[in-house]
Amino acid sequence: MQRRRISLPLLALLGGATGIGFAPILVRLADTGPAATAFYRLLFALPLLWAWSAWEQRTNPSTAQPRTLGDFACLMLTGLLFTADLSIWHWSLQFTNVANSTLLTNVAPIFVTIGARFLLHETITRSFLLGLGLAILGSVLLVGTNVQLDGGNLRGDILAMVAAVFYGGYLLMVKYLRRRFATPTIMAWSGLASCPGFAIVALASGDSMRATTWSGWAAVAALSLVSHVGGQTLITYGFGHLPASFSSISLLWQPVVAAGAAWVFLHEPLTVGQGAGGLVVLAGIALATTTIGEGGPSGQRPQRPRNSL
Repeated sequence: MQRRRISLPLLALLGGATGIGFAPILVRLADTGPAATAFYRLLFALPLLWAWSAWEQRTNPSTAQPRTLGDFACLMLTGLLFTADLSIWHWSLQFTNVANSTLLTNVAPIFVTIGARFLLHETITRSFLLGLGLAILGSVLLVGTNVQLDGGNLRGDILAMVAAVFYGGYLLMVKYLRRRFATPTIMAWSGLASCPGFAIVALASGDSMRATTWSGWAAVAALSLVSHVGGQTLITYGFGHLPASFSSISLLWQPVVAAGAAWVFLHEPLTVGQGAGGLVVLAGIALATTTIGEGGPSGQRPQRPRNSL
């Protein structure tokens, strides 16, 4: 019975990581600036998310809605953390290479684990830490041959680490909000903060705000549907049912998907070492899965309406 309860949220997390794994490909195919692409990602997604939120509230009238200033502040903070994560990560790419930035951003599960232990009171076992270590080692193998550890990349490397902190904060806020609110509620309200946040960053950085080709607009639309409405929503759902610490490890499946997608669609070479890294990531996720006890490591389950997502 416990495995059955774990399987669907776990599949949702892996599915969400798969959707986000296609984001680098779609961002590259879009011919708007990086922050502008993120702005359109949210802008195109918001109507669908709000329609879903309205449908959820109509079919489940008991679904909790934000009422207090604290509720709205938490939802807006979640959206702004997401904006800060992506914006700073894109900025880091101006000062360091993609491999360094990808590797350092993927240490976010470490920050989530620390926050989950001290803020959410989740129990962290040695087996879980071993799974975390394996998954991060797999990420290192995925990008390790292209990593350049020298002073010339220091500014970009620091920015990538800062982006990882903001991403970890975003994931912890999602877990905290899922104790009360359904997935569409969180996605719709937090998106109201993310969307204008990305617009401000795009305008301040001088991004091109218009795609010059139909294929560019198609890539932006696909990014919105696949990576945000699909990927980010599935992740938010999974975080409501599994511990934040474990959930963040499962997202390390994302760089595995990104490497595979780049190999298939962009014909970027995929080495034996990268393939081995993907297997190590899977081994780490599998090991971490075995540490989930009844009700999760913390023994706490989200308090939401029974039929709520």
